[in-house]
Amino acid sequence: MNFISVAMAEAPVAAAPAMQQPDPLMSFLPLILIFAVMYFLLIRPQAKRQKEHKKLIDALGKGDEVLTSGGMLGRVVELNDAFLTLEIADGAQVLVQRVAVTTVLPKGTMRDLRGS
Repeated sequence: MNFISVAMAEAPVAAAPAMQQPDPLMSFLPLILIFAVMYFLLIRPQAKRQKEHKKLIDALGKGDEVLTSGGMLGRVVELNDAFLTLEIADGAQVLVQRVAVTTVLPKGTMRDLRGS
């Protein structure tokens, strides 16, 4: 018989160290951190912008001078739930969706632009 195999047979078997289970919280921590970063960098600012835009749309009134997302500048002549009529020049009116309004401009902006 071989000397090595005899020595291995007679040597006491050492207990293998027990494998520890990773903490479940630590395994989900990167996922939780990624979600928190996404919330604070993307979701929260977008929700805030949507809330401000809704407030701007709800506060529109006749005579307001607005800029649309298409780049049209006009004065609000008529309003309803989903649409508004803009006067973009003397006698020229267009119908646009309320959600297309991006900015309410200070009074007199159109007059100042036409004069220059």
